Amino acid sequence: MRSYQAMLNNGETLPIIGMGTYSGENDRETTEKAIRAAIKMGYRHFDTAKIYGSELALGNALRRAIHDGLIEREDIHVTSKLWSSDHHDPVSALQQTLQRLGMEYIDMYLVHWPVALKAWVDYPVPAEEDFEELDMENTWSGMERCLEMGLCKSIGVSNFSSRKIEELIDFACVSPVVNQVEMHPMWRQRKLRSICGDYGIHVSAYSPLGGPGNAWGTTAVVDHPIIQSIAHKHNATPAQVALRWGLYQGSSVIVKSFNPRRMKENIRALDLTLDDWDLFEIEKMEERKIMRAEYLINDTTSPYKTIEELWDDEI
Repeated sequence: MRSYQAMLNNGETLPIIGMGTYSGENDRETTEKAIRAAIKMGYRHFDTAKIYGSELALGNALRRAIHDGLIEREDIHVTSKLWSSDHHDPVSALQQTLQRLGMEYIDMYLVHWPVALKAWVDYPVPAEEDFEELDMENTWSGMERCLEMGLCKSIGVSNFSSRKIEELIDFACVSPVVNQVEMHPMWRQRKLRSICGDYGIHVSAYSPLGGPGNAWGTTAVVDHPIIQSIAHKHNATPAQVALRWGLYQGSSVIVKSFNPRRMKENIRALDLTLDDWDLFEIEKMEERKIMRAEYLINDTTSPYKTIEELWDDEI
């Protein structure tokens, strides 16, 4: 995986396939076992967050793998995220993350959502009264302090629209290196990728297969006849085609499976080559981002109440 790296705007690198560690069951033993298996398969980027509840398991698995000689610390990339109730003090939040991970630093720290929750909200399904006004300039100043203190090597954002990226750039002393957003062949994020490209911000795709298995997810990506046909043509799987499409856009992808067969399948997307006709065919697929936006707006887990507030002019 060392040769499969994206160069970030601060000179750091990011493995282009990462493993997400969120699990609805949040079983520590299962998570640790999956991470150890992933290391042996070649995964080197591990994505977590305070709200996922997986930081402790990830830290345990990585420290054990380092102790056993499977990897060196400098060979892995660890990403975690600032939860929305911690905007008032990113430094303390990251220090707590490091304590749970058992690490001196992480490679990347992201603002999880561009919204703020009241300080006691440490659950993933906030109520309407849990939200408060966000002072993003103060939040980003705290993120920059995390960087200055050596608690992380890079700082970035997640779920930021084009307008929110431009607002952040206006006052940021340090530009975000990454914007991690949902992206797949049926939600291609064209405008957002263009804006991020203008500022040298790398786009990292979560739910690159459409999020099957999640409450809001769909199998429409991997079940789509175009994806199925391309997979058959290359003797590949639909998941590999969807992942490779994301990589061809210059993005990295965060895959989430603890199933050993699917984990191997996902990382082998690196070996797949798509031709120009394949990419042209994928561009013909109907986008379904409106469906996803409407789910987020109607679901209580979402901090957004209107499509305009969610994606501004993305749709």
